[in-house]
Amino acid sequence: MTKTAWVFPGQGSQAIGMGADLSDLPIAQAKFAQAEQILGWSVPQICQSPDDQVSKTLYTQPCLYTIETILVDLMHERQQKADLLAGHSLGEYVALYAAGVLDFETGLRLVKRRAALMAAASQGGMAALMGFDRDQLEAVIAQTPDAVMANDNNAGQVVISGTLEAIETVIASVKCKRAMKLNVSGAFHSPLMAAAAAEFQQVLEGVTFQSANIPVLSNVEPSPAIDPEVLKARLSRQMTGSVRWREISLRLPAEGIERVIEIGPGKVLTGIIKRTCPELRLENVGNLEDLPTDSTGLSSTDLA
Repeated sequence: MTKTAWVFPGQGSQAIGMGADLSDLPIAQAKFAQAEQILGWSVPQICQSPDDQVSKTLYTQPCLYTIETILVDLMHERQQKADLLAGHSLGEYVALYAAGVLDFETGLRLVKRRAALMAAASQGGMAALMGFDRDQLEAVIAQTPDAVMANDNNAGQVVISGTLEAIETVIASVKCKRAMKLNVSGAFHSPLMAAAAAEFQQVLEGVTFQSANIPVLSNVEPSPAIDPEVLKARLSRQMTGSVRWREISLRLPAEGIERVIEIGPGKVLTGIIKRTCPELRLENVGNLEDLPTDSTGLSSTDLA
């Protein structure tokens, strides 16, 4: 039987109108109602707002978490199973939900607090770099105080994080095909998030994690884990730690994975993974049409 991994995208994959096709399903209606009680606002209304409210960090993360967990429920309803799970940044919370580590409400309350803390961050920024010499980039970052590699997505695509001055220094010092500053409020996945991470840690300490029923690859430690304390400790490091997605991608075939399904809006992760592991079979479930028609496989629209 084909070994399958499910991966879940994070902030940046959101789009106006996402989740609209789920609104008539009872399973989605129940979750949207539960989410509104927890958040104090409507996920469908934010997602359908034409002024792109869904791209504001405060809203983005809870909306992605809610919609992706609904898609997970629908996959389970269709008897789909995964052998390994991973999520990119915010997506790791969905992976923990899919593994049975967190229930929906607990995960959403954590995501709500995380989003608020990250939205309030005002120090530093982030920039994406593409087409660079990795050795040169790593050397420049090592020599530049207050700059780190926040997202190591694949060999030719990374995101750096740090003070605005440090980011400018790195961009000016590294030859690359493209460098693009990101529209974010702070230096996510860097030591500059330490104060927010400390506040979030207080919330996290009060949450009980369950043993995972499917191994999870964490952003800060891309090795399979099911132990609840291990997964909790790894999550606690995520806000200031790097997203090691390139290593997660490489770990998939090393664990015998042959098929990867990205569950969530867009095709960001399958696009990234394709560059690292072109031998993997990549599929996407971003809406109702993409869901499996039976227990044997995906619909005809699933190939990335």
